[in-house]
Amino acid sequence: MQNYCDIWRKQYQIVPAQLQKVAEVGAVATAFNCNIDAVVKLSGAQISALADGFALSAEDALNCPTKLERPRDVVCGIIKCFIKGIAEEWLAENAAIYQWMTDNLGYERLQMGGQGGIVANVTALLGVKNVMAHTASLPALQAAQFLDLPNLFGLDENGKVQMAVRINRVNEAPLVHQIIEFAKEDEIELGGQRYKCPKANRFIATYDPANMALKIDDGFVRYVNEAGFDYLILSGYHNLTESGGGVARIEETLPLIQDWKRRFPNGIIHLEMASTQDKVVRAAIVEKIAPMVDSIGLNEREALDVLEVTDDRKFAALSKADLNAAELFEIVRQIKQKTGTPRVQLHMFGLYMTLQNKGWRITPAQNKNGMMLAATVAASKAGLGQLATVQDLLWAHGQEVGEKSLRELHVLAQYIDSGTLEVTGMASVEEFDLIAVPTIIIPQPRTLVGMGDTISSVSLIGAR
Repeated sequence: MQNYCDIWRKQYQIVPAQLQKVAEVGAVATAFNCNIDAVVKLSGAQISALADGFALSAEDALNCPTKLERPRDVVCGIIKCFIKGIAEEWLAENAAIYQWMTDNLGYERLQMGGQGGIVANVTALLGVKNVMAHTASLPALQAAQFLDLPNLFGLDENGKVQMAVRINRVNEAPLVHQIIEFAKEDEIELGGQRYKCPKANRFIATYDPANMALKIDDGFVRYVNEAGFDYLILSGYHNLTESGGGVARIEETLPLIQDWKRRFPNGIIHLEMASTQDKVVRAAIVEKIAPMVDSIGLNEREALDVLEVTDDRKFAALSKADLNAAELFEIVRQIKQKTGTPRVQLHMFGLYMTLQNKGWRITPAQNKNGMMLAATVAASKAGLGQLATVQDLLWAHGQEVGEKSLRELHVLAQYIDSGTLEVTGMASVEEFDLIAVPTIIIPQPRTLVGMGDTISSVSLIGAR
């Protein structure tokens, strides 16, 4: 194991030079969701007290529908994610749920939320020349969550391009999501039984009418049509529901994506899957959006969610298992074959893997470099709690990759029968190229919010 640790330490030495290359990128646009995250970290004792208030058992929580209709459901979601050590986002269509969370959970800090907003901040900090963020609502409180950077833009109430942090669309309301974090090894007590959290993670409870309707700013569309993009990061579909006309809303965006592909054939369009609880909407994303884009990003939970709507039998066999890299590779391969997307990247705890078409425009070596940059930036975010300055980006540079990371890489290398994957991070698998990178693991992360969005965007945009 030490030998491989030395090998990857040397490979990670390229990261600072890789960061400098991001300044070559001319334009990134992020669409469609941007909001404010109200973050609170709850102890096991606090969660137990909330559960007692609703007389909840572990069985109640684990079998609860993944929709927020009552305050009780919020607590069920927290318990489920705590016991499993997973991250999920559930939606509420009732303002009373939001008010209950405000009154009973509170928050410790506000920060940028939504895949579009998070990606806009990190890519601007990386040094991309021009980053334009779509916002369904941009009052001063939302604008304050953008970094104060001269290359990070939004549109004011008159449709004029301004530095995002300086905008105040006074007639629009802030969109606030509740993020409940919990720590690894913490314990809760339910009905006299104790449950230990296997992995630090979070539960997201969302009440956000604008983003749940996928409200699109026509001014943003006009701007992109004129200015173009090198990378367009798509997200926000996970907020849709079948009952709210989500499938029709997805279909309404298809001509827009087709037009962007026609106008800018050299641009790369990436879809971040995110935690989509509505199965009908999730199936529509997989069937309608995914085949149109160039790249997809998802984590292990989201990969299983996609499998659920593409192969129920395989999902049933794997959904309760603690999946290793080999099993997740097979899921990623199936997703890629189902969607036909040229590039699919999965980020799991300890390992990132990308499966892409041979001869695709980004080479395997470039992909690996971008993934190592992303692993460093993500570890820095986890260790610091935020990325506020350029210096923060490389805070974790020089730290060793985790032992678990190397074990997962070994499992994957053995599974595909590759003698080179553990050393080079690259292998050929049938008609695909596989790139796999062991990551830096921060033992006590200060935050995990927005980690997947950071990983996916930095991996792609940093692949040069």
